[in-house]
Amino acid sequence: MSCVPERMSRYRQPPIDLSGISTYPLSSRPSKVSTSDFARALTDEEIAQTGALLDSLPQILAADTLRQVARAVNNARQQGRAIIWGLGGHVFKTGLGPVLIDLMNRGYISAIALNGSGIIHDFEIAVAGTTSEDVDQSLGAGAFGAAEETGRLINSAINDGARDGLGIGESLGRALTAMKPASASFSVLHAAYLRSVPVTVHVTLGADIIHVHPQAEGDSIGASSHRDFKLLASIVKELDGGGVYLNIGSAVTLPEVFLKAVTIVRNLKHRLEDFTTVNLDFIQQYRPLTNVVRRPVADGAGRGYNLVGHHELMVPLLAATIRFMSKSNQEV
Repeated sequence: MSCVPERMSRYRQPPIDLSGISTYPLSSRPSKVSTSDFARALTDEEIAQTGALLDSLPQILAADTLRQVARAVNNARQQGRAIIWGLGGHVFKTGLGPVLIDLMNRGYISAIALNGSGIIHDFEIAVAGTTSEDVDQSLGAGAFGAAEETGRLINSAINDGARDGLGIGESLGRALTAMKPASASFSVLHAAYLRSVPVTVHVTLGADIIHVHPQAEGDSIGASSHRDFKLLASIVKELDGGGVYLNIGSAVTLPEVFLKAVTIVRNLKHRLEDFTTVNLDFIQQYRPLTNVVRRPVADGAGRGYNLVGHHELMVPLLAATIRFMSKSNQEV
């Protein structure tokens, strides 16, 4: 793809040349997370057994908020409204892929928005069964993020997809489906592509390890991510009348992207009211609280909820609550 010639720049310092970047095989890298450590989705029989635990929770504060969120997700599914899950990379690193894939299979996820970190961890899980390198150990040697397959395969998929007019999420799902890696069953990207569930990816150029690799093409990344942004905005308009947007584990990128998508929808005169927004993270931060929980649903446009807790505990608990409320068709 074309780019502005560097000779047109007024600056003395040229951009650094990435063609000489040294890489190493992904299989040689110690990783802190393996699929053997992952969560598993509960069976229908096990969901029925969670009723006593859920009934035992107080009807107060966060426990009641958990019920309200689960109720909103179930209502959205019944009404055929969008249920969008915005996921940061930490959600994948904590082994929650199987739980998310199970929710997707059951119709509780109609679209997924990811930041750049999310695609890297999910892709590595699919091709290697492991992810999450020790940054402190590798940074000093200049080896942070230099796993060869991670950079080459992800960038190649994005470049190929850009030439076909695809967004990053669809490009990576297509590539994984063609590759048939051994751990594909743990990959959210792979599962979403097979089910035609849209995945949009919202990149901060220079922030992700794949951007240091020589295969990275900024114009391909930018064009594909911008296409995903417009796709997300199109899906956000389907939140109207009972949909749910959940931001889980993204402190900056996805809350900012979501707010802009809301702006586009309303600027184009689409109705966007009576929907639910949720933030779930292990600490409270400004942008998720402001751009997800408060601003989009202000002035009576909807309801915003905030849950605080570790992803590896809260996401399975939320998933179990959603499924139990649906299976039993009762309030908990």
